[in-house]
Amino acid sequence: MDTLELLELIEKGEDSHTQFKERFESIDALAAEICAFSNSNGGDIIVGVSDDGDITGLEKYEIQRLNEWVSNTCSQKIDPQVNVITQNIKYLDRIVMVISVPMGSNKFYMANGKDIWVKVGADKRRAKREEIQRLLQSSENFYADEIPVENTNLSDFDIDLFKSFYEHRTNETLADLDIPLEKLMSNLKLMSDGKLTLAGLLAFGKKPEEKKPQFVIKAVLFPGNSPAISEYKDSRDISGNILEMFKVGRSFLINNLRWVQKDQNFNTTGILEIPKIALEEALINAIVHRNYFISSNIRIFIFDNRVEIISPGALPNTIDVESIKMGIHIERNPILVSMLKDFEDIPYRGIGTGIQRILNECKNAGVTVDFIEEKEAEQFKVIFHRN
Repeated sequence: MDTLELLELIEKGEDSHTQFKERFESIDALAAEICAFSNSNGGDIIVGVSDDGDITGLEKYEIQRLNEWVSNTCSQKIDPQVNVITQNIKYLDRIVMVISVPMGSNKFYMANGKDIWVKVGADKRRAKREEIQRLLQSSENFYADEIPVENTNLSDFDIDLFKSFYEHRTNETLADLDIPLEKLMSNLKLMSDGKLTLAGLLAFGKKPEEKKPQFVIKAVLFPGNSPAISEYKDSRDISGNILEMFKVGRSFLINNLRWVQKDQNFNTTGILEIPKIALEEALINAIVHRNYFISSNIRIFIFDNRVEIISPGALPNTIDVESIKMGIHIERNPILVSMLKDFEDIPYRGIGTGIQRILNECKNAGVTVDFIEEKEAEQFKVIFHRN
């Protein structure tokens, strides 16, 4: 970073990636700031600048002490250890230090032996239980779909649906097995300690919405192009197990889109304005790849000029929109992924080609599609534009 870049960064002000500090009064305070950036998306701590953006600068002894604190913080005050880059930049007769903190790849990080900090805008705060779970998930140390769901047992499990799935997957019947059903479910990570896991409940639960009402699909057909209205053309909550939600969600999309006559015979039904395969891929990806540590629902919004399928959770740490277009994927919910590819009525393959299939289908149909990651809102959107 040169002086001009520094001045431009200061002019923009503080945000979730940039923090101003005139000076640090203690090494514990420094550790807390570095910890918060490591647990979030990384950023720069600019020391020698006031909250208002005035460059106050640091004395030479302050720079020496701060360098020692940075070294001790990264090796001793934060667990696991982190690596940062420091740079001293001179402006007129004043010197500021920029501490560049990368996004951590081994979350969560704890400062001073007790506190887990995260960034919230330009500020920081101690992480809540749900956020700690999400931090663990982002470093692939913990998966939401393997967690047992309280107040569930075998009576909440649709055995007939599981039998159909198992026979399709293995070409043998449950009756041919020599192990109890609960043991089989435990081996498949659908049950743990007598409780259904989240994967077991979502894939084979009789009424999963009674235990996890936040994991439904909210589907809305809007008049016009803005969600800021009080009346809808159609609105419904889509619940049930994953197979049921997929089928009803697909029907909602297909029934509220147009069938277009192109080169077909006059008496035919025409072609769906947005390719059905693309809609199916976007919908099932939203269901299987959403972040189940976020207590929110999937949304299907149909406007006059577009269709939005919105799933909770930004993309995992190491991938972005461009990489998913290339077929790179990380399994956020590996148990669900292993289940869904063997459901007869769900067109899911689990090999990372869904986004490419959406792009190809839309290109052939002349439909524009956008993939938008909103990190601050923690959601991912697929937007199909309607002609």
